[in-house]
Amino acid sequence: MRTRRTVLLGLAAGALTLAGGRPVAKAHAADATDATGPAYAAIRIVRAAAGTPERPEITVPAGYSLLPGPRYEVASRAEFTAFVQGPVSAAVPVLVRWPGQAVRAVIAGDRRLPLTDPDGAAGTVAVDLPVTGASPDAESPTIQVWSRLSDAGSGILWLAAHNHPDRAAGYWATRAWPAGEVHAVVSYLAACDAILRDSGAAAEARRRGHFFALEGFETNNMLHQDNPPHWHLSYYPGPTTRATPATVPHFWVDERGRTFYNGQDVTGQGRSRFSAGQPAPIRDGAGTLVLTTVIRADGGLDVIPPYGPAYSIISATGDYTGPVEVLRGGASWRIITTDDLVRDGILRIESGGATVEHRYDPLTGAGLSSARSAAAGQWTPSHQ
Repeated sequence: MRTRRTVLLGLAAGALTLAGGRPVAKAHAADATDATGPAYAAIRIVRAAAGTPERPEITVPAGYSLLPGPRYEVASRAEFTAFVQGPVSAAVPVLVRWPGQAVRAVIAGDRRLPLTDPDGAAGTVAVDLPVTGASPDAESPTIQVWSRLSDAGSGILWLAAHNHPDRAAGYWATRAWPAGEVHAVVSYLAACDAILRDSGAAAEARRRGHFFALEGFETNNMLHQDNPPHWHLSYYPGPTTRATPATVPHFWVDERGRTFYNGQDVTGQGRSRFSAGQPAPIRDGAGTLVLTTVIRADGGLDVIPPYGPAYSIISATGDYTGPVEVLRGGASWRIITTDDLVRDGILRIESGGATVEHRYDPLTGAGLSSARSAAAGQWTPSHQ
């Protein structure tokens, strides 16, 4: 176990420091397999109070360095993200000095690293950082604030992105915050989860060892600038996202949450473009139809299984930033309401008279608990 003294001693000789200042630009993990080449780690330093984007001083030992450039040095109102490279190590001592700021947490992967206070100075913390990534991109989980609401083995991999304006970086730090789009995407994903399960599509995918993937967009990831706002209802004909040919729709939404375009990628076939009224088939590796989607003229989406009733995601007001309605066979089936309280780490989804409450670490997205209520005050643990 490292003490405060050994942390400081580890930094004493030949250490490298990223100087402080105020930057103008606001700019799935694998271990390194080549022990002779550099390994990488990302680190997110979270301030106790959001404000003008700043960069702290980050000191790493001799033999390690900080990657330069706007992809790897990223300041938002709430955080600073940096990337470290050097020899593989399970615990590289890193010292953070942030004058005038209290450090709330330091994140690596989906973990909050234990903090020590080496010299008693305000705004100074030390951590042991694992440096094991095979590439900078392999360290994306440090940046991604996602919750895994269901696994591929269930027939649906659902990754819920938790976006917050104080984490916005790059493109999203220079634009008006897409509050309506962020909310609408969560509702679309919740509606599709209900449709895939009710229709039997998820069960059939699971039986075949395939899965659907429900994902939204990110507003804080400089490794993958995710714009315009969109969401995915993808299909993978195998047990992992490496299965091909995968079908990955990109449903674009406007500020009222209306879907208006689908750029649908199929492995080896490039991108097909679909607008309102144009059926977009999703097929498995053998060419068998799995699902068809059609963007509606009102901005909603029809989801049509090969057998059984068709489903429609609609809004009576034409605004998808609030509750949405799901039709089954043309008749009203469910009203779906979502509320992601990102600051508190609580995602509530109301569907069909039941409410599911997912609690997660608000800084990492790591799931903490889920509970379901069929009526007010009647909560039970939920397992999807």
